[in-house]
Amino acid sequence: MTLVRAEGTLALVNLTDQALRVRAVQAATDYDLGALVTVLHAYMTTASRKGARTSQKTLDAYTLAVRDFVPWARDAGMTLLRPGTRDGGRYLAQLQTRASQGQGKAGVLSASTVAQYLAGVRALYRALRWAGATEAQPFQDAHVPPDPTPGIVKNPPYRQEVDAALLHCDPRLAALLLLCAHAGLRITEALNLNMRDIQLGSGQGNRLTVTGKGGKTRIVPLGKRLREAVSVLPPLGEDGRLFDWNYAQATYRMQKAFRAAGHSDAWRGFHAARKHSGTRLYTATKDFTRVGLFLGHSSVDTTRRYVAVEQDDVASEVENF
Repeated sequence: MTLVRAEGTLALVNLTDQALRVRAVQAATDYDLGALVTVLHAYMTTASRKGARTSQKTLDAYTLAVRDFVPWARDAGMTLLRPGTRDGGRYLAQLQTRASQGQGKAGVLSASTVAQYLAGVRALYRALRWAGATEAQPFQDAHVPPDPTPGIVKNPPYRQEVDAALLHCDPRLAALLLLCAHAGLRITEALNLNMRDIQLGSGQGNRLTVTGKGGKTRIVPLGKRLREAVSVLPPLGEDGRLFDWNYAQATYRMQKAFRAAGHSDAWRGFHAARKHSGTRLYTATKDFTRVGLFLGHSSVDTTRRYVAVEQDDVASEVENF
């Protein structure tokens, strides 16, 4: 969901340095959420490390953080342009003790959620410095202690749930699940898939071309079951798209299939299906590098967080030490 009009961002970028500074100072002084978000987006899309290639997902996540932080700062008496030395720590502390409001969740916000909010407000202050409004860095020394529980434990891969849910999917929904669980696609990659990205039975083999994070592309081989699933799908329009669902619509349909399969409590989002793919491939290859290339990871360290390895995985190897 786009939260800020693109033309507002462009208009801000085209201001003179002095006009931009005045606009940013006024927005921070008034705790003007809309204007501060526009400053953030202008910075992220023109001056951050990724610039215009910053993903909409990142922009939305940082926008959510700003929309949380600015009202808190106003109510807590924090002056955005001249924060106190302890203000960053105060905001971090209330995040770490805030009750989780996620559906079916209990306890406080997870460490990953807190870190995401912190990343967003740090980006806001980089944006304010870029605009010349302040040199303050109230979150420079704020750190979120890592959660000692590995992500693969908190959100493990699906196991038998995939095959069970497939029995309750229509052909298009089944193809979507297999693209995540067998081809290892991110849900956004799968939903954006186009018929021209898929090559079936040609001299180039059975594979698809995936455009992933940062515009990077990779080639993914298609197994027999997935080939059969996508080969029967007619495109939904002249542009060849296979899906016309957004993330929420796809989630609703998949949750319904999981419930019908008797696994409503097991639904953990599409990422667990991607982990299903990574875990199965690692079990077959015992090679994190190959799994990482398959999943489109730039670092093997990331891949390790996607693979559920049995605790006694090396039992046979150490037997005769």
